[in-house]
Amino acid sequence: MSTAPKPDFSPLDEAVEGARDRKARDIVLLDLQDVTSFTDHFLICSGTSNRQVQAIADEIEQRLRLGGLRPAHIEGYNHAEWVLLDYVDFVVHIFGEKARAFYDLERLWRTARRVPVDAEP
Repeated sequence: MSTAPKPDFSPLDEAVEGARDRKARDIVLLDLQDVTSFTDHFLICSGTSNRQVQAIADEIEQRLRLGGLRPAHIEGYNHAEWVLLDYVDFVVHIFGEKARAFYDLERLWRTARRVPVDAEP
């Protein structure tokens, strides 16, 4: 069985699908290209428990690894209140519900353009 990525492999689409597969809530994609220079996009989503936050992170990481991508940095996995997967061109933020409300990245980065993410593929 080949582990080569699909010809139309899109890391952001795969990350969104991975989040969906693990029932992430409130998936938001922010385009930061005109706002900051350290990354192009934030993918933000929530899980209802620490275990679900970890499962979402695991699924996204596995899908992107199959496409040949590994995160440059992972933060927060053990506590799972907020897991950050840094893929340089984009950063995945997976929050527990309380942490997401507290940090409110959507408000903090409100000048970023929201990229539509359909509820279903």
